[in-house]
Amino acid sequence: MGVFERFLTVWVASSIIVGITLGEFLPDLFQAIGNLTAYEINLPVTVLIWLMIVPMLMKVDFKALHEVGKQWRGIGVTLGVNWLIKPFTMAALGWLFIGVLFRPFLPEAEIESYIAGLILLGAAPCTAMVFVWSHLTKGDANFTLSQVALNDTIMIFAFAPIVALLLGLSAITIPWETLTISVVAFIVIPVIIGQMLRRMVMAKGLAAFERFDAKLKPVSMIALLATLVLLFAFQGQQILAQPVIIVLLAVPIILQTYFIAALAYGANKILGVSHKIAAPSAMIGASNFFELAVATAIGLFGFSSGAALATVVGVLVEVPVMLSLVAIANRSRHWFDASAHPTAHRSGGSK
Repeated sequence: MGVFERFLTVWVASSIIVGITLGEFLPDLFQAIGNLTAYEINLPVTVLIWLMIVPMLMKVDFKALHEVGKQWRGIGVTLGVNWLIKPFTMAALGWLFIGVLFRPFLPEAEIESYIAGLILLGAAPCTAMVFVWSHLTKGDANFTLSQVALNDTIMIFAFAPIVALLLGLSAITIPWETLTISVVAFIVIPVIIGQMLRRMVMAKGLAAFERFDAKLKPVSMIALLATLVLLFAFQGQQILAQPVIIVLLAVPIILQTYFIAALAYGANKILGVSHKIAAPSAMIGASNFFELAVATAIGLFGFSSGAALATVVGVLVEVPVMLSLVAIANRSRHWFDASAHPTAHRSGGSK
């Protein structure tokens, strides 16, 4: 591993501190950057996400995508955890911690709104950042792209009914423009750019491709750290103004993340799936599509609502927690693959 990968936890912690500090001392600057949005999607953050995931999508070989159907175990675990378990356990944890255990320490008027924000997070599994987590765990790039595309398709039809059911609403207004533009911005455009780069560089030979890929690795890591600085700078004042509320809201989110990751990872192990498939399968359910969750919370409850704050807390804890899951997945690789079925080994890697 390079310097960035080896000390990534240190860089992440430093980026969080730098972001909060800059947000406190330069609030006007970061408010202006935060306002550069289209359909609630921040444009500078979008560009940074492209820089993060394009090098990973460049590795996708579309000629091998037909082989992903052999990975029905990993796909099945991903879909089952994302849509049959995750939204409902998040609602249960929100009710238990925010509605019961932490209730005396929170403003009574915002309790239901906080729980609603947690539900929105639980019903929106990850889209863009899963490419980062898959890459860091040496996941199968083709499988990751396929499961994200399938997940996004289901999200279009399932997000609104699940959220409406859990919030007890008869109807819910979903920001369809945000959902559509998010899929285009975080999947379609990066895939096109990545495949154009792949075709251009591969024309010079495999050795040239590997050299180019090595040069892009620091770009991805720097973009990740810059994204963290921006996200924490945007919310720096809120974090410092309401530290206790932030911590209390983070508890059910963190517990949910570890629970879902463990459930999906364990299910894949029991089914004999290889590590290259199991790791991204677990990561997509554990992390959240925070752009959609934040946009929906603002649309339903308002920018200053408890629901919007809860979804923002999801953004704040996402990267540090997911990096810890990446570390766990990497350290357990030998344990995992040792028990994989032979069929999983034959079809588990990139083609």
